Amino acid sequence: MNRDQLDELARDPRFIPGIYNYCDRWCERCAFTQRCMNFALSEDAFDSNASKDMANQAFWDTLADVLAAGLEMVREKAVEMGIDLDAPDLEEALEQDEHIRAMAREQSYSQAAMKYIERVNKWFEQNEDRLDEIGDELTSLAQAEIPGTNPEDDAIDIGDCFEVIRWYQHQIYVKLCRAATGTIRAETDTFECLQEDADGSAKVAIIGIERSTAAWASLLAHLPDQEPAILDILVALKRLLSQVEAAFPGARTFVRPGFDATDECS
Repeated sequence: MNRDQLDELARDPRFIPGIYNYCDRWCERCAFTQRCMNFALSEDAFDSNASKDMANQAFWDTLADVLAAGLEMVREKAVEMGIDLDAPDLEEALEQDEHIRAMAREQSYSQAAMKYIERVNKWFEQNEDRLDEIGDELTSLAQAEIPGTNPEDDAIDIGDCFEVIRWYQHQIYVKLCRAATGTIRAETDTFECLQEDADGSAKVAIIGIERSTAAWASLLAHLPDQEPAILDILVALKRLLSQVEAAFPGARTFVRPGFDATDECS
């Protein structure tokens, strides 16, 4: 992937501008992959099994080429905007940026999201043997072909719950930290778009919280013996959702390009 190829992708009219800024990165379940420049970039750059394997040197060579092309574009844009990326005060700006990131991690909702990560890890660790037992039970039911039972459907549903929970487990925290940095910067900066961007990230976190909540609730129906532990997790998610909505009142009304703007999807 070189600079010319990157430019060509950027000019392609089929892509929805900025759709990748407020998505959950779950391309396999996204209906907008053909309208997303990030997805196309990934498919074009990492177009072989070797280039998609992080254990293979081809992956890192491809990634280096993509980053180099992107950096070249950033430098050109900086020159157009009169920004000197090599200025002495850049180091000070980077230190300030790290300070803001540290503040973001200290926000109550960020800390609550980190505790949720720990809760999920703990639940899976404590129930590793139980989950193996459930797999064996469903396999036995499937082999017995007992009328009125649907072990295959149950297995698929449970597996889907696990996928959803694990997918959003860390992402909620990451999106909330990003939202927090935007809000902190908005308090001292004149760019109005900073708070809007923060609301967009918070909305993705809210979506992750709600989908995780639904997955845990569905899982509870399959694992009634886990009711106390799962209910504790559901309560924690509900509290986290309340914190996020209070901190980002504009999040739910934020319009994500493509996903929420129906006129851009036609």
